[in-house]
Amino acid sequence: MRDLFVTNTVNQVRIHTLKTDKFKTNTIVVNMAYSLEEETATKLALLPHVLIRGSKSFPSYKKINEELDLLYGSSIDSFVFKRGEKQVVQFTLEVPNEKYLKETEPLLINAIRLLGDIIANPNIENNAFQEEIVESEKKRLENRINGILDNKIQYAEQKMIESMCQNEKYHIPANGFLKDIKQINGQNLFDFYQDWIRQAVIDIFAIGEFDDQPFKDSIEFTFKSVSRLETKIPPNEIDVEITEEKIVIDELEINQGKLNIGLRTYTSIQDDDYYSLLMYNGVLGGFSHSKLFVNVREKASLAYYASSRLDSHKGILIIQTGIEIDKFEQAVEIIKKQLQILKEGEITQKEQEQTKSILISQMREITDRPRTWIDFTYHSVLSKIDRSIEDVIEGIEKTTIEDIVAQANKVKLDTIYFLRDKQKEGK
Repeated sequence: MRDLFVTNTVNQVRIHTLKTDKFKTNTIVVNMAYSLEEETATKLALLPHVLIRGSKSFPSYKKINEELDLLYGSSIDSFVFKRGEKQVVQFTLEVPNEKYLKETEPLLINAIRLLGDIIANPNIENNAFQEEIVESEKKRLENRINGILDNKIQYAEQKMIESMCQNEKYHIPANGFLKDIKQINGQNLFDFYQDWIRQAVIDIFAIGEFDDQPFKDSIEFTFKSVSRLETKIPPNEIDVEITEEKIVIDELEINQGKLNIGLRTYTSIQDDDYYSLLMYNGVLGGFSHSKLFVNVREKASLAYYASSRLDSHKGILIIQTGIEIDKFEQAVEIIKKQLQILKEGEITQKEQEQTKSILISQMREITDRPRTWIDFTYHSVLSKIDRSIEDVIEGIEKTTIEDIVAQANKVKLDTIYFLRDKQKEGK
């Protein structure tokens, strides 16, 4: 079964609908992509949390929740994340399927109008967001940014990316910067909102049972007062030349070292050899049978964890390990050895088959949950590649060991980042 999303455009807003009776809820996801920029990242990280505190028709968080209760416990949430060098604001809406209820109220349409009011008709006073709400959300954002320090795995990855991509937009965190929070106020945040609502690249996804026309009419009604612009976000920087291998040592009060290694793959989700990249990551460190897990963690006992992950939009692969602080040089050496043996073609048929099996199983599970189905489809929309789940499965199945080796020989090590304990004087 090929993906069944049907796409229409209303006022520079793309609407992607998939009709199915597979789920007991209707799921709506609004993704609003914007270029990742130092000047705007912090405001954009703050903005959805301010918007969800109240709209013109529902002027408080309490009023919004009261309306959600009337919609049989429907839920609305907001998130901010990166996809390559794009910063994405996401609103999610879960609504019970009306056919399972005795009432005949148009729940989905009413819920969309509520969400639309939150996005396009904010609660403002004198052309500004309310200062009390902005200040409250600024403190929450500050806590989210500071909270990364409590998760040393996440902290080390972020710091590695900042070092590796210091001259690229990708170094900018999705939550923005602490230094920029203080200068934000209700006025300048609303000024930015007015640009953002016109310029963001908006994709609305809907999965469930609903009537097409009333749904589209509700979306059109939401954005009819907005003078939308046709905006093109600059492409991701993929082919970044490496002039030298960087080693960055950071110190904190920790007991376990965090070793992160950043690699340039020179392949992205847009490329024909994307399937080879998926297989390469799987063989290297994606799973428990992968070379990093088996050789670094299990055989050499050098790491508490050892894995790799991809940002397929940016073409970056990140190796993550937790090690004893005095095992840094040994761990780097054995990790580099795994990269080299992949270049030399030391991949067994069993490794190939296990990786294919897990990747294909993951792909087939995508349609089990509306959110993962939407997320997969959004990857294709952002990359402008019409690639179905079946296409990816077929591409994985056809990937040979020679294809993986070819990808391995494209990969270059960029940055070695080590987060260790604070060294004593004279040590």
